[in-house]
Amino acid sequence: MKQINTFDMDGVITIGLYPGPDDIIITGRSFEESKETLIYLHNRGIYNAVYFNPLPYDQKDRASSGRHKARIIRMLMDSDVYVQKHFEDDEIQIAAIKESFPNLPIVHIVSNLVNKENVRHACEEVVNELH
Repeated sequence: MKQINTFDMDGVITIGLYPGPDDIIITGRSFEESKETLIYLHNRGIYNAVYFNPLPYDQKDRASSGRHKARIIRMLMDSDVYVQKHFEDDEIQIAAIKESFPNLPIVHIVSNLVNKENVRHACEEVVNELH
């Protein structure tokens, strides 16, 4: 059985905690934000698998993002991948994951460096690459 960790994007990777080569990123960012997110990651040498929230940007919220992360963790566990721990900064999303996985260790990253509400994530380097 393959053992990995899973990582949130905003408030975890964006503040400098990077996944190992086999780890997986499960972001609450909408699939609509995939292009700019992948540019951001690749500019930092991060090429891990990324699972995006399947909801459109204007329909997702923190709770739906937490449920999305729990579904992906379930899918991974059902496919013979053992998730050792998840790195997350959002208390609402932690609660949603814990509802499905009460024994999964979650590393709660506490900072005030990112906005936890639904915001677009286009920074100058990404805008420049998109054009």
